[in-house]
Amino acid sequence: MRHHSDDASNFELRELPVDLQGRALLPGDDGYAEETRTFNLRGDVRPGVVIAAASARDVQAAVRLAAAKGAPIAAMSTGHAVQPVPIGPDAVLVSTRALRGITVDAEARTARIEAGVRWGEAVGEITKFGLAPLNGASPTVGVIGFVLAGGHSPTLGRAHGFAADHVRGIEVVTADGRFRTVTAGSDPELFFGLRGGKGNFGIVTAVELDLFPVTTLYAGSLVFPFQSAAAVLNAYRAWVETVPETVSSSAALVRMPDIPVLPEPLRGKQVVSIRVCCTGSDGAALVEPLRAVATPIVDLVREMPYADCASIHSDPLDPASVQERGGLLRELTADTIDALLAVAGGTTAPPDLLEVRHLGGALARQPEVPNAISCRDGAFTLFMANIGGTDDAERVDAALSAAIERLRPWCTGYTLLSFMSDVDGVEQGYTPEVHRRLVSLKQRVDPANLFRLNHNIRPGL
Repeated sequence: MRHHSDDASNFELRELPVDLQGRALLPGDDGYAEETRTFNLRGDVRPGVVIAAASARDVQAAVRLAAAKGAPIAAMSTGHAVQPVPIGPDAVLVSTRALRGITVDAEARTARIEAGVRWGEAVGEITKFGLAPLNGASPTVGVIGFVLAGGHSPTLGRAHGFAADHVRGIEVVTADGRFRTVTAGSDPELFFGLRGGKGNFGIVTAVELDLFPVTTLYAGSLVFPFQSAAAVLNAYRAWVETVPETVSSSAALVRMPDIPVLPEPLRGKQVVSIRVCCTGSDGAALVEPLRAVATPIVDLVREMPYADCASIHSDPLDPASVQERGGLLRELTADTIDALLAVAGGTTAPPDLLEVRHLGGALARQPEVPNAISCRDGAFTLFMANIGGTDDAERVDAALSAAIERLRPWCTGYTLLSFMSDVDGVEQGYTPEVHRRLVSLKQRVDPANLFRLNHNIRPGL
C-alpha cells in the first residue's frame, strides 16, 4: 500500500520496474522505513526509491533504472558500516536483506553466501559441518560488506589472512546491468578490485568462500580494572611478540554502560579487556601469562565451540548512533600505550571504546591470488568509537579527531577499509599503486560512477 509522504523523491511511479520478484518502494510506502533502517543510526539514508530485491534479476533492474536516470545507486543489507555520504532523493537503494541463501560444500570446504546473510547466521550454518569461516567479531554484520572491505577476522585472521584472500567467486551486477560470475580466471582485474574495493565496482549478490576445519577454540575475554591498564597493556605488548599465528587477539579500553544485562562488577565501569582466540591445542598455556599480570574482574576465556565465537567480543546487538575513527599502528611501544591511556582517560568526550587488534601472520602476506588489500604492513589496527545520541556530535567528532592526532606518531598513515570512517579519504585505504589500478578498473566497469555513494574510487584514465 502506498501513502502520501512529505519526503522528497526524484522518481515517479511510472519509472519503476514492474516485473520485480521483490518490491519497489517510494518514500512513505509500507516497508520503506524498514528497508532503509540502518544499524548505525548516524546514517542519512533517504533514497528516492528502494528496490527490495528478491533475486539477482531484481538487482539488475535496479541498476538499469539508475543508469537510465543517471542516478547514483548503493546496496545495503544490515547498514552496519558508516555511510560516508548521504543517500538522498536522487538515489536508488538496493536492499539485499531478502537474499538469505547459504549453501555449504563440506567436501570442497566452501560456502556460497548471498548478500542478505549476516555472520551469525552463516557461522551457525557452517559450523554444523565441522567447518569455520573467516568471520567478523559481530554476528549482526553482513557477510558481503565485510568481505568486500577485506574482512579482518578476529578469530582466524592471523592464521589464514583476510576473508577477501579466500574468495573463490563473486556474483555481481555491474554498471551496465550485466550479471557476472567473476573469478580469477574470468576477469582477473575485476576479481582483484572487488576483493577489497568495497562497493565501487558493482552490487554483489553472492560470494563463494573458503572454509577451514576448525571446530573448537580456546577463547574469550579477560577483563581487568582500568587502574591496572598500564600493566596489562604493557604485558600484552610483550606477549604478542611471543605467540604463534594460531593466536589472534585484541586489547580494548572500554567504558561499560550501566545496564542490567552486564555482570554487576562491570556495570558503569571503565575497564581494560584482552580478547584472545587460540585455535591450537596449547591455548591455555599461551594465555596463562596474561592471567598472571593482575587479578581480572571477569575471566571468560575457556574452551568453546566455534559456533560461540561471537561471545569473545560480545559486540552490541542493538542499533545505535556511533561515531568512530580508525587507523593502523606500525608498532605498539610503551609510549604508544601512554598515549592510548591518555586518550581513554581524557575529560573531553573520551572514546567509549578504544581498541587495538594484533595483525601480522597471514594478514601480512599477499594471497596466492592478489587483491586490493594493500596496507598489510600494520602491526595493529586502531579503532575508536563513541556510542550515543547526536546532540553533541560535533564535539565528539572533534575529540576523536584530536585523539587520532595524538596517536599519529605511531600510525602508518593508512586505514583498513573495514575501519574507515566517514571523514577518511579513500586514498587512506590503498597504496598509490593499488589506488591507480583501481581508478583504471573503475573507468572500465563504471565510467559514469553510478556506484559513488561510498568511499568512492573515481573513474580516471
